[in-house]
Amino acid sequence: MANSKYEYVRTFERPDHLLPNTWIVIRIDGRGFHKLSAKYAFEKPNDRRALDLMNTAASAVMNELPDIVVGYGVSDEYSVLGQLVDGGVGSFVLHQSCILFERRESKLLTTVVSTFTSYYVHLWPSFFPDTPLSPPLPSFDGRVVLYPSARNLRDYLNWRQVDCKVFTPVSSVTGRPGGGSRGKTAELKLGGLDAKEAEKELLGSHATDKNEILFSRFMINYNNEPEMYKKGSVVFRDYKVVEADPMPPKMTKEIMDQDEDVDQIGVELEKSKTQQEKDRKRRAKARITVQYVDIIKDEFWERRPWLLSNKPGKIPKEP
Repeated sequence: MANSKYEYVRTFERPDHLLPNTWIVIRIDGRGFHKLSAKYAFEKPNDRRALDLMNTAASAVMNELPDIVVGYGVSDEYSVLGQLVDGGVGSFVLHQSCILFERRESKLLTTVVSTFTSYYVHLWPSFFPDTPLSPPLPSFDGRVVLYPSARNLRDYLNWRQVDCKVFTPVSSVTGRPGGGSRGKTAELKLGGLDAKEAEKELLGSHATDKNEILFSRFMINYNNEPEMYKKGSVVFRDYKVVEADPMPPKMTKEIMDQDEDVDQIGVELEKSKTQQEKDRKRRAKARITVQYVDIIKDEFWERRPWLLSNKPGKIPKEP
């Protein structure tokens, strides 16, 4: 850059390096998606085409950015992937040892949001071939949240999946994603109630009550609903899962207890650029998978130790 008298303007730039040794969650929001879902006649409460579009866009982002560890999406909030029918939030998780873009918040946030938006628009015709996009086009905003430990990160993801399990019966009865107040009121096809009337009737009821209403009035068995709607979508790299010998208890404790693992994180940060590049290439070779599974139980994490350790696993052999 030329050395000129105008360079002083750079002093107005704000440094935005994120705290080291923290898990980075990039949450993205669909802007005005209640209007978009009405404009393109999304099925309520869940439109499978829209959900598959979101998951495919999220998978494409993970292919572009090997540093992303996992994404999770639910019907009302998209914690990165998923089921954004009537507005929502999405989250991409980056490991605490991540040094992509020197952990600059603005670079990480804008790269993820813009890449996701680009793929969402690009892939639209594949899922909605008969309804081409027209202005205003889909757009997203985002924010960055930091979690100091793996326990905090898992609790965040648990929170999102619990909400998914609680709100799916509500959305099935009211015709609104998550059963919340967002979104245009849609006439309920079964039962003759609109969304507001259905929400009023459900006020104060428990999950078992909602399941009973679904079955007794509408002959809908919640247990038979697609797993995507009940558990949300999990996007991650598909290495060979640990079958017989799960993650040793000592390793599990070290990963989950951040205070006892600081030295190991320091080693991760001090990896040579050559080793970092090797790991990045190994991640890039892994297939991205979308699964609808329980992430609250330890089993999911124990069989996939690479998610918390950030050490690439073994690529499964082709059948």
